[in-house]
Amino acid sequence: MSNAAVPAVTLNNGITMPQLGFGVFQVPDDEAASAVTSALEAGYRSIDTATLYENEGGTGRALAESGIPRDELFVTTKLWNTDQGYDQALRAVDASLERLGLDHVDLYLIHWPVPTQDRYVETWKALEEIYADGRARAIGVSNFNPEHVQRLFDESGVVPAVNQIELHPRLQQDALRVFDADNGVVTEAWSPLGRGNGVLDDPAVTRLARKHDRTPAQVVLRWHLQLGNVVIPKSATPSRMRENLDVFDFALDDEDMGAIRRLETGARVGPDPAALV
Repeated sequence: MSNAAVPAVTLNNGITMPQLGFGVFQVPDDEAASAVTSALEAGYRSIDTATLYENEGGTGRALAESGIPRDELFVTTKLWNTDQGYDQALRAVDASLERLGLDHVDLYLIHWPVPTQDRYVETWKALEEIYADGRARAIGVSNFNPEHVQRLFDESGVVPAVNQIELHPRLQQDALRVFDADNGVVTEAWSPLGRGNGVLDDPAVTRLARKHDRTPAQVVLRWHLQLGNVVIPKSATPSRMRENLDVFDFALDDEDMGAIRRLETGARVGPDPAALV
């Protein structure tokens, strides 16, 4: 599968990002190099990691050994909650870059707002600095609700390029997606398949899979893409990595999209950002 088949989205600062990437959440560091290598061989060029995942080292080794030019890769990592604050954030960025073996990342995110800490605005100012000096080509947030993003608008001069949130057919985040779109922020979905949430076994999804001669995962990923979401499915299995990329030669019709829309329940896989302390 050629990476050329993966469309790109343009972020609000003009740089482009593949609409479908590979996530390494819950991949141990000693397995990350193999997983990322398999993903790159399958055709992925966007890799999403985080300080919390403790696999930036393995991810970086795979990137270095891939032979793929750096400008063809899109690397995302994230700041963990204990590193919030201006000085701490700057140190955390440099530590991530060192573990990754890179002089810059393409996207750096605040992982959670943690409103009880009330440090995400201060942290954002550090991200503005790393953006200005080139340590990150774009900066954004993860798990931010509209009120958190609005506060960044009000208190800083740089609009987040991306908001990475839990988003799948059980939790479609309509209001947040509209807010992001209205403000020039790209919405990126983590847990896009709602693993553990019954999405892939839902009769509506399995029916669509039969209709299109696709897997349930391919149907759900296609739904995301047609909504305009960026997606980062994770798999440890090379065949499934390739399968997750093979979603660009079919389309869901309005009836199909409506069937998935009706799966909304509001059920989360992860914590509520407003409640995380």
